[in-house]
Amino acid sequence: MITIREETLADVDAREALLDRAFGPARFEKTCERLREGRMPAHGLAFIAVQGRKVVGTVRMWHVAAGPGRPALVLGPLAVDARFRSLGIGAMLTRHALARATELGHAAVLLVGDAPYYERFGFRRELTDGLRMPGPVERERFLGLELIAGALEGASGLLSPTGARAPVVDLPTLVAADAAEIAALRAA
Repeated sequence: MITIREETLADVDAREALLDRAFGPARFEKTCERLREGRMPAHGLAFIAVQGRKVVGTVRMWHVAAGPGRPALVLGPLAVDARFRSLGIGAMLTRHALARATELGHAAVLLVGDAPYYERFGFRRELTDGLRMPGPVERERFLGLELIAGALEGASGLLSPTGARAPVVDLPTLVAADAAEIAALRAA
């Protein structure tokens, strides 16, 4: 049985391994990554699909400005373990994330993806006509969905990240803490 739940810190390694398998190292070169790097996903909008304890799918949403003063979310990446594809898990994750975004009062969602796949959820190409991504993107793959009617009407300009910044890892402090912990264990 597949269950969808909110992602936790304990899921990070499994999620990252799944994304590595699904997209490879090139995933960090994608234009959408410019909107995610150094940011936290939108609060309450990072989900995983699990079978038992195994992470078999993931989706996250991120805060952006769809032009000046126009808040929106970006959906992605969406990934499903190769052994679990064609079971509808990607669609389940997408529907779950969109329903939760609607419950939280978000107005619009944008993504770069396969139009024939995402059209069934209501994503449309023409909703992004006035918008630009911060790097190259195939225009036919740049899609929008209004969770509130008219939310993207007249939207124009460059998408920019607006979400909370991710905590910066202070490597020297972490190394010193690990060394102190190891020394304490040896002394015990």
